[in-house]
Amino acid sequence: MASFFTVFKNSIKDKEIRRKIGIAALLFLVFRFFAHIPVFGVNVTQLKALFEQNHFLGLLDVFSGGTISNFSVLALGLGPYIYASIVLQLLTVVYPKLEALSKEGEYGRQKINQYTRYLTVPLSIVQGFGMYALLRSQNLISTLGWFDLLSFMITLIAGTMFVMWIGELLSEQGIGNGISLLIFAGIVNRIPVVAGQTFTTLGQADIMNLALFAGLAVAMTAAVVYINEAVRKVPIFYARRVRGSQSVASQSTHLPLKLNQAGVIPIIFAVSFVLLPSMLGNYFLAAHNTTLNEIGRIFATYFHPQNYVYNIIYFVLVVGFTYLYTAIIFNPQKISEDLQKQGGFIPGIRPGKPTSAFLNTIVSRITLAGAVFLGLVAVLPNIFGLFTNNQSLIVGGTSIMIVVAVVIETIKILEVQHTTRNYDQYK
Repeated sequence: MASFFTVFKNSIKDKEIRRKIGIAALLFLVFRFFAHIPVFGVNVTQLKALFEQNHFLGLLDVFSGGTISNFSVLALGLGPYIYASIVLQLLTVVYPKLEALSKEGEYGRQKINQYTRYLTVPLSIVQGFGMYALLRSQNLISTLGWFDLLSFMITLIAGTMFVMWIGELLSEQGIGNGISLLIFAGIVNRIPVVAGQTFTTLGQADIMNLALFAGLAVAMTAAVVYINEAVRKVPIFYARRVRGSQSVASQSTHLPLKLNQAGVIPIIFAVSFVLLPSMLGNYFLAAHNTTLNEIGRIFATYFHPQNYVYNIIYFVLVVGFTYLYTAIIFNPQKISEDLQKQGGFIPGIRPGKPTSAFLNTIVSRITLAGAVFLGLVAVLPNIFGLFTNNQSLIVGGTSIMIVVAVVIETIKILEVQHTTRNYDQYK
């Protein structure tokens, strides 16, 4: 893969790619503009102070791009849409009709995306009301009448639908996954704030920890790059073919199977899922019910980044979502059929179902290695924070991992687009 600066320079020179980057930049500006419009009735000053004291809320704020700490109209962010995507993808595996729909190409993907949008609305209502109850329990917002509460909920739901729309527009530009890019933009926007909070709380004993974390960040960056670039090359042979009056000689090539085909999506899904119990725990702790208080205490204790239960569940979720997303985006049966139509075959493997089974076996094995590696990289900053007792480093480690993965994915997409356009011009 070419260097970042080479890909960026080539992309800027290309008129079509430059237009796509310009539209994406404009969408980012719109997103950041609305992220600074606060919702009425919320004490933003106290809310920011609460987020600075609570590192779990700080981690949640990082993934929202700072839209929660100032409680903007985009406070719910992409959370409901991500949860809806997770539910639909799980249903795709267990529900035959959805599984068949997912295999119908572009039409199937559009229908599933439509169902995801529909499911996002009720999830936004539930999460919005939960957010209101949490703010009310912390005395950060006064009790609202039915009309004001309705306006409050409509504002949050509209904000989520707006962010979802921006994410889909970004995906349509073909420079990356819209969800990943928006989370990337939010993290980059919050990194200076998190870094400032970390440096202001550092003592002399923490300087060594910070140096160790810097080394860990470099090693983790290299590891993420390595895992994203690693491929398993499956040899492919094409028999001699006759086209009209010409004879095409036999050819050999390879099918590159990435070690981690799911990219950064499993990490985003896993983080969103594992943060949910902690959010519920904070809400239940403020409830006037002994049972709910006990449940909240359990959630707040065990689903904390410095607890082993949290890290085990986080690791398992990363591995599980990696397998799930790989199964959705990689179709060995379709690849086998395409190879058979083109006269290609894998040496020693019969065309058709045996080829599909062989590819499925290889993908399962390499995905296991990639998923375990990705899970270890995901929990490593948490383990480091556990030994150093510095939770700010946990936020920074998770952010670095997502930023690096999104940058690599975007660079590769731009590189492929530039190469494809040049090929189309000169062929």
